[in-house]
Amino acid sequence: MRKVAIMSMVGVLVTMLAGPSAHAQLIRSFALKVSAASPSILPCLRSGPTVTPSASVLVAQGTLTDDLVITASGIKPGLAFDLFTVQNSNTLSTGGLNPIKNFGLAWYQTDLEANSSGQIFAIIHTILVNQIFGFDPAVSLPPTNTFHVGFWFNNPKDAASCGFVGPPTPFNGEHNAGPLAMISAHNTVTGLGPLCLTQVFSGGVWKCNP
Repeated sequence: MRKVAIMSMVGVLVTMLAGPSAHAQLIRSFALKVSAASPSILPCLRSGPTVTPSASVLVAQGTLTDDLVITASGIKPGLAFDLFTVQNSNTLSTGGLNPIKNFGLAWYQTDLEANSSGQIFAIIHTILVNQIFGFDPAVSLPPTNTFHVGFWFNNPKDAASCGFVGPPTPFNGEHNAGPLAMISAHNTVTGLGPLCLTQVFSGGVWKCNP
């Protein structure tokens, strides 16, 4: 029943976004992949030995603010995660490793938790499409976009049996999280994340048109 309810809510949202009043909106859906840097965490993530976890994101541009819906299934019931938008992804669309130094600028968005059926559902209402960014002149950080979406194990102990021995990562409110679980894929052509819906080639480089 919970799965039906989740799919019904997503269906209603898609219908609303695709209606006549939304003709000027930009809409995109994309999948998240298990982190290529730590595929060994899969047994700690999935709800059973033969289950393949899946997560997808639907993002839609609004007039003043945007909406992001994340759904996931096949997750171990009760697991808690922390969802961020980040500058860089360590995972390619093929599932292979993208050799980055780090995730770059990270922006905490919401907490997630798998229900008793191993499903996740959450909605974020904020600036996302083409324009999500942060900056800090105190450390000479220019405006920097965070066009990737990923979620981390909230509790390092939840990934300990899969080889995560630390140190903890800073990806929760206490700055004491576990490893990355799933993330959007790096675009090898444009180098831009999927929250950039208007990608343009200008001056010899790919850019996001805000």
